[in-house]
Amino acid sequence: MRDKRGQVTIFIIIAVVIIGATVGYFAFKDSIKISGIPANIESVYTSFLSCLEEDISVGIDVIESQAGYITLPNFEPGSSYMPFSNQLDFLGNPVPYWYYVSGNNIQKEQIPSISKIEEQLEEFIEDEINTCRFDSYYDEGFEITQEIPKAKVNINDNDVEVNLNMNLNIEKANDTALIKNHKIIVKSKLGKLYNSARKIYENEQKTLFLENYAIDTLRLYAPVDGVELSCSPKTWIADDVFDELQDAIVANTLALKSKGGSYSLRNEENKYFIIDLGVSEDVRFLNSKNWPNSFEVVPTEESVMIASPVGNQPGLGILGFCYAPYHFVYNVKYPVLIQIQDGEEIFQFPVAVVVQGNKPREALDASSVELGSPELCRFKNTLVKVNTYDTKLNPVIADISYECLGTKCDIGKTSSTDLEFPQCVNGYIVAESDGFVNSEYLYSTTEEGSVDIILDKLYEMNINLKLDGKEYNKDAIISFISDKSSKTIVYPEQKSVELSEGQYEVQVYIYKNSTLRLESTTSEQCMNVPKPGIIGIFGLTEEKCFEIVVPSQIVSSALSGGGKENYYILESELVDSNIIEINTRGLPIPKSVEELQNNYILFEEKDLDIIFK
Repeated sequence: MRDKRGQVTIFIIIAVVIIGATVGYFAFKDSIKISGIPANIESVYTSFLSCLEEDISVGIDVIESQAGYITLPNFEPGSSYMPFSNQLDFLGNPVPYWYYVSGNNIQKEQIPSISKIEEQLEEFIEDEINTCRFDSYYDEGFEITQEIPKAKVNINDNDVEVNLNMNLNIEKANDTALIKNHKIIVKSKLGKLYNSARKIYENEQKTLFLENYAIDTLRLYAPVDGVELSCSPKTWIADDVFDELQDAIVANTLALKSKGGSYSLRNEENKYFIIDLGVSEDVRFLNSKNWPNSFEVVPTEESVMIASPVGNQPGLGILGFCYAPYHFVYNVKYPVLIQIQDGEEIFQFPVAVVVQGNKPREALDASSVELGSPELCRFKNTLVKVNTYDTKLNPVIADISYECLGTKCDIGKTSSTDLEFPQCVNGYIVAESDGFVNSEYLYSTTEEGSVDIILDKLYEMNINLKLDGKEYNKDAIISFISDKSSKTIVYPEQKSVELSEGQYEVQVYIYKNSTLRLESTTSEQCMNVPKPGIIGIFGLTEEKCFEIVVPSQIVSSALSGGGKENYYILESELVDSNIIEINTRGLPIPKSVEELQNNYILFEEKDLDIIFK
């Protein structure tokens, strides 16, 4: 019985303690403190910490989307020579290039260091923390004051640690809390993504893998070097070539993947597009036709790329075949946006891809390297007033440049103020304006002065081609050749041309289907070569012969009409007309190489009838 009474006493004591604790909590709960903060103030501080965490997360998002920047570098515009500014507009958001070529042709880098990123995030937090809203707490009678904040940020591989020193005073009734130090750790892969981005960028600068892929795409989708077995010219319209090349660049850039990422695991069958970048994250490469780009090709006649045939000219009948060799040189410039993804986080930065003369740019070893910036253009100390007019002496706004000793300097636009020129003797002031023919003016800039330049207006004219008086809508090449500018169109794909007043030689080459077959030929060619062994060192030679085999060839398109005409086009004809009718004469369809060559002789004697309507 004594043991039972002892057990009952213990249960009674426990019950009393529980009841006492419960009553005490409700009676004194407003004065209980958690981590030194009164309980009824804790919710305010929790809201403050949530606001601080949100500011940190927003700052991280901005940094990752803007190539490591919150505050963007000063804007630098591009130029007609280099289309890049120092920022890529991606879905309305400016993203600073890590590598680009400035408008004055200087390679530049703008890669923020990790300490610079931490510094910008610190400044962002210090600015944003004062915008936290406590309106609902003010309505409940809280008084909240914040003093000057000072943030310290450490970016790690898997988190961002923020220590904020700021006196935060919270009061309500008799409760007061003063908190000076606030620490938040936000889970984020910012540091890891940034390190991978640096690794990818350094790989690009070392190997130029983006430029090498660009050259592969160029040679696959555009005519670069080659030979066509043809007795008629091989032609390409440059704008069509550029359009197809751009589509290929967009698709092939998107196909690039990093070895080790989940994307590459799904695309192992196409190893050409898998790049070993030394990172474990998924990497995407993006390009868009809507982004700034530049595509140039030489030689061209206006917008037409022409491979002229060899073997059909008079005197070359001995060849027994025709061929059209070509070699085109391209300058290609476009941006690529590189995105590194880990889970939901994406860090992105753009770089400029530059191919010059069918070759990749030189790798960049320093923070900025000058690419042949003309010495002449650096010192502009001669003031010249440049006025530009049309043929009716109406003022025209034009872009002015100066060419001297093989160097071209951009000067600016015509305006009411004088322009600054570098000093040079017998250089040319060049005026360019949309809708006008470029005009050059010989001028020495050793002394100040003024220049008046007249620009000839361009008029778009439709071409109506006739053969022996009948409408003709098959293959032809039409050229308007003058000292000022020459225009060539591929008819009927192109049926309009821009012309100005002046003397032209108009040429029309008409090509028709042909069944001319050139049989294969075998010829022997002999040459002297050094004799084998030591006696060859002393200049002793022997004759060796070998066979040259030319395969048979079907000439599917042959010169079958055309002619030439010298014609002075008056501006009044261009103003009062919108159609140029060209009537040309036919030639017999050739059935042998000799007849084909004879057509070229007859062509020189054919004239054209040119009528403006």
